[in-house]
Order: sequence, then structure tokens, then C-alpha cells
Amino acid sequence: MSTLPRNVQTHSVDDYIQAATRDNTRRTYQGAVEHFEVDWGGMLPTTSEALCRYLAHYANTLAYNTLKTRLAALSQWHQSQGFVDPTKVIQVKKVLKGIRALHPAPVKKATPLAMSMLEQLDSHLNAECRSDSRGVSLRAARDRALIWVGFWRGFRSDELTRLLLQGIEESPNHGLSLYLSQSKGDRQYAGKRHRLPALNTLCPCAALDAWREMLGDHEGPVFRKIDRWGVIAEHALNPRSISRILRQRFEKASINNAQTFSSHSLRRGFAYWAAEQRWSLSDLMTHVGWKDTRTAMAYLETLHPTFQQPT
Repeated sequence: MSTLPRNVQTHSVDDYIQAATRDNTRRTYQGAVEHFEVDWGGMLPTTSEALCRYLAHYANTLAYNTLKTRLAALSQWHQSQGFVDPTKVIQVKKVLKGIRALHPAPVKKATPLAMSMLEQLDSHLNAECRSDSRGVSLRAARDRALIWVGFWRGFRSDELTRLLLQGIEESPNHGLSLYLSQSKGDRQYAGKRHRLPALNTLCPCAALDAWREMLGDHEGPVFRKIDRWGVIAEHALNPRSISRILRQRFEKASINNAQTFSSHSLRRGFAYWAAEQRWSLSDLMTHVGWKDTRTAMAYLETLHPTFQQPT
């Protein structure tokens, strides 16, 4: 009978089941279940009638997409626990549809990060990189790499926090390639390498190299928390902290309306830049990982009204 090598880690069935659900989805679903039970006072398992009352109660205060996500979480809970799924009842679907009709609301989109803003950030970060305070200079180097990489690759916040030092390789064209083990569009967990361009200005490769040199490690997360004394954590930043980091940077760089930005501003900013540079739709979709043409056009039509889908 064969045996596993000593250094090979074994996992339980529960480990594999848990790994099949993305961390962001798991946190969102846990929050939704807690909201139903704690905030509203619901009982699980529940009924379709209770779900209808729950939806009606929050129709005025929660966005349609939020309610839809809450239903998906409650659906998943019932199915995983072996109960009949009450969210599939036609009455629940009708209430949700009615909420969308009676409470229409424009989708809030993050302000795109423009090239002029990157240049403004560059001046601010240059000054902080020269600070005598180790914590200030480290955070400036980290944040420059975080923003430049996030912008030029159009990465989402969870993708940035998933990058590992051991996944960075030198590219034949003097740039770098980054291995991303999984992303929103990667349903099969196949992983993918992404080329990071070497540029004359606002270069993501130079920013990342400078941060790696200061970090000093060869393995582990690329982007990590740094405390006020300059102590670097071993674990990755929380994806939810990236929007806060960006807003703080924008405020310090005197960029107007800093609170309207989020981590998604990086992705939207790159899409805007690419549209101005007359990238083809197919090239842009490949670069940022869009699978659906409608998703791409929804971005581009609001960001750059003159952009026309090729026929």
C-alpha cells in the first residue's frame, strides 16, 4: 500500500467543500444569513411567506441587488442543510420583481481613476517614499505598487490580495508576469498568468520591483498590512481595506472627491484609458478578463460615450 510523502498536507472532505466557495462569497453569504436572523429576527429554516415579508420590509432601504444576494445566500443555506428551498417559490420571485419595478435606482459606480490623477498620486508618493519614517516610506512603496499594478492590469481588490511573490516572473520583453491562482471569471480554478507592462512613466514593473526589494521576502502575499512602526504582516491585506487605502491616498494627494473612489476605480480607470486609446473591444475584454460583451459595453458606454462596439 502506497503512503503519502511526509511533507504532503492532507485535507478533509469539509476542507475541499469549503475551498469550492470563494472567500468573498462565503463572507457575503454569512453576512446575509446573519442579517436575516439577527437584524430582522427571522428563523431558519424559513418559509416563502416569511421571505416575502422580509423583502417587503427592506424594499425601501436596501438596493435590489443586495436583496437578490440575500436571497441567494438563504437559498444556499437551505440547500446545504437539506431543506426545501423557499426562495424558488413563484411568490418570492414576484415580490422581488415588484421591488425592482417600484423602487428603481441608478447603479452606483466608482469614479474611474484618470491618468492625470495617477500623475498627481505619483508626486505625492514620491515625497512619502523619501520620508525618514520607515512606516511612511514602506506604505508609500506598497501603495504605489498596489495602485499601479491594479490600474494597468485592471485587477479587482480580491485579485490584488491573492497575488503571491513566488508567482512573479521576469518576462522576455523586460516586463513581469503575475500568476493569479483564481479570479471571478475563472470558474474552474485553472489560474492564469498576466503580463505586466514595462513603461517609461508610471511603470507598474518598476513600482513592484521597488516594493519587493523593500519587502525582502521571496514567498507569501505581495500586498500586506504595515503598522505605524513599519512592521510588515505576514498575511495579505483584506480586500475590503483596499478602497480605504485608496481614499486615504487620494485625500493626501489633494484629489477632489476622494470618497467617491473605491478599489473598482482602478479597473474602471483602465477601461476608460483603453477606450481613449482606441483599443478594440476584444483586446480590452481579454486584458481585463471580461467574458460577456454586454458587461464590457456597460462599462464603456458610461465611461466613454463615443466608444462603439465593432460590427
